[in-house]
Amino acid sequence: MVTKEQIRRVAESHIKGTGIFLVDVRLSSTGRITVLIDRPEGVTIDDCASLSKAVSTEVGEEIGDYDLNVSSPGLDMPFLVYEQYLKNEGRMVEVVTAAGEALKGTLMNVTRGGFELSSEKKISKGETETVVRSFNYEDLKTVKVIISFK
Repeated sequence: MVTKEQIRRVAESHIKGTGIFLVDVRLSSTGRITVLIDRPEGVTIDDCASLSKAVSTEVGEEIGDYDLNVSSPGLDMPFLVYEQYLKNEGRMVEVVTAAGEALKGTLMNVTRGGFELSSEKKISKGETETVVRSFNYEDLKTVKVIISFK
């Protein structure tokens, strides 16, 4: 039976040096293997097909009756790895803290330890001020991009 770690090792080996990063590997009880990948400029269908073929070839029969799906994470999916924060630096995000506070602002100054969020706060009618807050990753529940169709 295939394990999450086996899939992770094969995927990381295949994408090494390509600029692609592994976001997540999921094995469901219903027989589905999902491998999520991304890169700063986005992944292509060819990237996904190549990794799918590599995993199928390397793991082979151990996959058994699993359905293998390789894709990029959806736009509405919360960030799971550091590289996603880097990729989205400068974009509007929604942050939900571990305490349940929801904030919106621009993702800035991403480091391995955390990031800053710049947002506008109304101080009086027609006037706003910029507020910058720092966050550590361990103090957060979710962070995801705000999709805007303006």
